[in-house]
Amino acid sequence: MARQGTIIKLGEFELSISNPDKLIWPDNGITKLDYVQILAELAPYLLPYTSNRYLTTIRYPKGIHGTSFYQKNCPEPAPDYVRTATENNIRYVVMDSLPTLLWMGSLYSLEFHVSCEEIGIRLPNTWMLDIDPSLEVEPRLMEATALVGDLLVSLGLSAVPKTSGATGVQIVMPIERGPEFDDLRRFGKFISEYLVAEHPKLFTVERMKKDRGDLIYLDYLQYYAGKTLPAPYSPRARPGATISTPLTWEEVRGNVKPTDYHLLNIRDRLRIRGDLLNSAPKQNLAPILDHLRIKNPV
Repeated sequence: MARQGTIIKLGEFELSISNPDKLIWPDNGITKLDYVQILAELAPYLLPYTSNRYLTTIRYPKGIHGTSFYQKNCPEPAPDYVRTATENNIRYVVMDSLPTLLWMGSLYSLEFHVSCEEIGIRLPNTWMLDIDPSLEVEPRLMEATALVGDLLVSLGLSAVPKTSGATGVQIVMPIERGPEFDDLRRFGKFISEYLVAEHPKLFTVERMKKDRGDLIYLDYLQYYAGKTLPAPYSPRARPGATISTPLTWEEVRGNVKPTDYHLLNIRDRLRIRGDLLNSAPKQNLAPILDHLRIKNPV
């Protein structure tokens, strides 16, 4: 007989979990209570990437095989501990605390997508390139990812690859503040068009999916104010309970798969490797951006 409800206690914080035995990822045996408990362990790694950004969630009240909906506005009623921020008449949740994360999990929020821009800060602190395969299963994905990394290294730069948790990879580069989003888009365009020219049978910058064929799309336009990407360590509502996971370049060259990392093994990985993004040094893009401005004056 299913339990009607469970109370989670963390210090003075209490959260009532209704239907704790409901299967959210049935094929993996992950229940609603399991999910919320895993989120509690992921909190130190996930919250730094959501705590000062506008949050968009995807909710699956019946589990991953049921209907879903995107939610930008804060669900009502919201507990007192939930902080919000308003932008363009949307009252977003700011997921900056363990209670807020667990509350969102209890509402069947299975994916956490965050704004590229930080709240109240104009200049970005990260550059990102989205590697988006046209095929659902792309055997060349890690080869493509390694080529992006090699190009960055040739420019004296380092970055961290992370799985999207779905089919693609994002290249994440912490940067010293100074460049604006338009500057980063210019840099992304340079990187992407160079790789397309060098590897025309592998990459494309064609925005229309129907025109890409089987090529891998380098989306330098997605990282921009007003757009969102899955946060590092966000679960994904997909078979296998996959999770957006930072990788080492050795793993990339070993041809890992996005499905290798999921809610059932991510905690062990983090205990062994820690947060690969947190330890990544900030890069100075100013010299390269200055060079691009000289080559391509406005």
